[in-house]
Amino acid sequence: MKNKYFGTDGIRGTVNQGNITGEKFFKFGLASGTYFKNQKKTKQVAVIAKDTRLSGYTLEPALVSGLVSGGMHVFTLGPLPTNGLAMLTKSMRANMGIMITASHNPYYDNGLKLFGPDGMKLSDQIEKKIEKLIDAKNTKQLTNPKLLGRVKRLEDGNDKYIKILKSNFPKNFHLRGIKIVLDCANGACYKAAPKLLRELGAKIISIGIKPNGLNINKKCGSTYPSKIQLAVKKYKAGIGISFDGDADRIIMCDEKGSIIDGDQIIAMLARRWKSKKILKGGVIGTLMSNYGLEKFLKSEKIKFYRSKVGDRYVKEKMRKLNFNLGGEQSGHIILGKFATTGDGLLVALEILFSMRKGKKASNLLSVFKPLPQTLKNISVIDKKIINKPKSKKAIKIANKIMGTKGRILVRKSGTEPKIRIMAESYDRSLIKKCINLITKSIK
Repeated sequence: MKNKYFGTDGIRGTVNQGNITGEKFFKFGLASGTYFKNQKKTKQVAVIAKDTRLSGYTLEPALVSGLVSGGMHVFTLGPLPTNGLAMLTKSMRANMGIMITASHNPYYDNGLKLFGPDGMKLSDQIEKKIEKLIDAKNTKQLTNPKLLGRVKRLEDGNDKYIKILKSNFPKNFHLRGIKIVLDCANGACYKAAPKLLRELGAKIISIGIKPNGLNINKKCGSTYPSKIQLAVKKYKAGIGISFDGDADRIIMCDEKGSIIDGDQIIAMLARRWKSKKILKGGVIGTLMSNYGLEKFLKSEKIKFYRSKVGDRYVKEKMRKLNFNLGGEQSGHIILGKFATTGDGLLVALEILFSMRKGKKASNLLSVFKPLPQTLKNISVIDKKIINKPKSKKAIKIANKIMGTKGRILVRKSGTEPKIRIMAESYDRSLIKKCINLITKSIK
């Protein structure tokens, strides 16, 4: 059964509508706090971080109020990347962590991502249990006035996160002599990313480090990679690195201005980790992963499996099969050796570590020839339109036309009111024909 509140990556929507209101966030805080409080009998602690959206000032106090009303003590960290929150939840031995973010979405959206004490995103089963508590009578969850939680702001969250990231690499690791264009999307990593790379000695040209609450992801970040393309060429940088609003995604650009997506990064890391005997099991991709990646990994004798779209599902499959590398074409990449969820900054460090001996990004990161792939997003009022007879018929016809010459995937977005159509084939005219056919039926 479909979750009522949680999508593929937490809860998300337009601010002051539906689930993204102060009233609902109070209930989310109270319900999630009640669930995790019952799992651990020691001191009850929740850790909260956020990205830079203006609405964070509205939603965070409501969330905190719900948590302390249920007896949870709360530490707020301010703007911090999502995996920074996951890492600190684990290192601080908290009951739970909550990231207030809408990831790569525009400023007018917001939401939250929940993490357990192990720094892992929640399973569908736990989300369903929390949803039952959200809809239950609040009075049963409200604590005795003497047992109300306390709230404290920690100002060193980014410093703690940077320290954990650095601990994964040799002490003598440095980036002196490397010029990097960095796009922080006016989001959660606008402090941590430039600070960390400068501390390692890199020369940094920064974009998207002046958040004003409304400019997160606006014509910048991983969904707008042309920004780093132009800057890399202009400043003759060795590499460009672009994050999304909560910094769990990364898209890169080599010194020639070519965009490097998540599939290419995964391919490069898989080959390198295999040669260093670090790779465990193989690689987990998703239904969206390019067939070229699958073909490349097969040629390298590296196992490859696909999960549903969403880094949570990637991680679940990694855990089940005991693999330590997986991710998505969009740049959600999970380095299981170091992290429990996608971390753009951690992935950037792993790539830069490979470049430290003078290797060029173009030689390092253009690993395989991707199958031409087109992704089209269609905004819809109701995502159930995908199940209408007209849409189903068009999808069936398109698959018949494509035949064995390629692949078509039509799915509902788990985070936005959109239908996503993906087609890949060496025949570009065939891609166009099939996507137009399905688009027409949905519109």
